[in-house]
Amino acid sequence: MTTNTVPQGQSRKNTFAPLIMDVAVPVGSYYLFKDGLGTSTLMALGLSSLVSAGRVAWSAVRERKVNALAGLILFVNVVGLMLSFVSGDPRLMLAKDSGISSAVGIGILVSVALGKPMMTAGMKPWLVKGDAEKEAAWERLRSGSPAFRRAERVFSVVWGVVLLGECVVRIVGAYTLPVDTMVWLGSVIFIAAMALGFLVSGALAAGPMAGMLAAEVQAGAGTFAPEGKAGETRATPSAPVLAR
Repeated sequence: MTTNTVPQGQSRKNTFAPLIMDVAVPVGSYYLFKDGLGTSTLMALGLSSLVSAGRVAWSAVRERKVNALAGLILFVNVVGLMLSFVSGDPRLMLAKDSGISSAVGIGILVSVALGKPMMTAGMKPWLVKGDAEKEAAWERLRSGSPAFRRAERVFSVVWGVVLLGECVVRIVGAYTLPVDTMVWLGSVIFIAAMALGFLVSGALAAGPMAGMLAAEVQAGAGTFAPEGKAGETRATPSAPVLAR
């Protein structure tokens, strides 16, 4: 019988650590500088970019690899910095808001092409939920199940396409609809895109992956079931061998 010695709290901490360090900290620092300390948008983007840049540099030196999630946040901040210099034309000001979505969408699709789906870091914590058995099942499926890896890629592809689509719709709207209409419609388009992304990615990828995880956990529990319990595999006494 195999006993899992990883504490539940430690497993949960390890699962959510990438999201906290690579997304929550830089995004939170942006709002802290901008709204809490009253700095300009340009200054807030620049200072929060230092957090992501530090994470990318740390991963490159310590782990000898590029931290994709931190790199994406840094890329988005750089795009935001460049777009902050755009001014004058109100339609161009509305269109520039879609630049962030396009940057994220392109980054996600590139990560899929490189074989490292970026949205996995955001999906995995909600499927694993800090459970050590689900964490182990995830690793087994990721290494041995083509269907699981395909669903993982599909999840990121859906979000990449949705964000690029949202970008296109907002740019078209910025140049074809009245400015006053797009001021409020832009937020509606964004919310609708997020809802569509959750719905489609859940149906095509996250839902099936959750089912595969549950089945794998159950199979693992059956393999290591204590004697006398359901799922146990016991040796059957062999029949006597008769001499010919």
